[in-house]
Amino acid sequence: MTQSYEYSRERVQAQEGAFIRRVYNWMVAGLALTGVMAYVTASSPGLQAIIYGNMMVFYGLILGELAMVFILAGRADRMKASTAGTMFIIYSLLNGLTLSFIFLIYTRSSITSAFFVTAGTFGAMSLYGYTTKKDLTSWGGFLMMGLVGIIIASVVNIFLGSEMILWLVTYAGVLIFVGLTAYDTQRLKRMALAGFSSEEVETKAAVLGALALYLDFINLFLMILRIFGGGRD
Repeated sequence: MTQSYEYSRERVQAQEGAFIRRVYNWMVAGLALTGVMAYVTASSPGLQAIIYGNMMVFYGLILGELAMVFILAGRADRMKASTAGTMFIIYSLLNGLTLSFIFLIYTRSSITSAFFVTAGTFGAMSLYGYTTKKDLTSWGGFLMMGLVGIIIASVVNIFLGSEMILWLVTYAGVLIFVGLTAYDTQRLKRMALAGFSSEEVETKAAVLGALALYLDFINLFLMILRIFGGGRD
C-alpha cells in the first residue's frame, strides 16, 4: 500500500513538473523573441521610422497585440495547439517591436539591472506560488480588481499628466504583478494536478499558461524599469 502511494505521488509530481517546464519553456522563448526583436528594432533607424514616425502604426501594433491576447485567451479551446503556439510567437515578436522604445529612453545598464531585479523577483514569487500550501485562490479577485484599477488610472492619466498618479500606478503595479506571478503559478500547478484529456489540450494549456506568466513578467519589468531606470542623456 505504501509503495503504491509513493509510486502514485511520484507520477503526480512528474506530471506536474513536466507541465510547468513546458509552460516555462514557452514563456522563456517568448521573452527571448521579444528581447531580440526590441533590440533589433531599436538598432534600426528604418524600423524606428516606420513604427514611431507614424503613431497610427504604433497604436495599430498595440491594438493588434491586444486583439491577439483576447483571441488566445477566449478561443484557444477551439484552436489547434500549433495555431495557439504560432499566435503566441507572433505576439511576442509584435511586443518586441513596440517595446523597442525602452532602448531609446533608458540606458542599457538600467535595462539590464531592471531585468535581473525582475527575474529575481519573478522567480522568487513563482517559487512561492509553486511550493506554498496556502490557497491563493482568494487573491484572484483582489488582484484583478487592482489590475483594472491601474489600467483605468493609466488611461485617465494620459489626459491629466499627473506625476503623482503615474508613481501610484507604478508602485501599485509592482505589487499587483508580484501577486499575480504567485497566483498564476499556483493556478497552473493545480491544472497540472487535475490532468489533461490529451496532448493537444495540454499543449494549449501550456501556451496559455506561458502567456499569463509572460504578461506578468513584462509588466513587472516595465514597472521596475520605471522606478530604477536611468534615462539617456
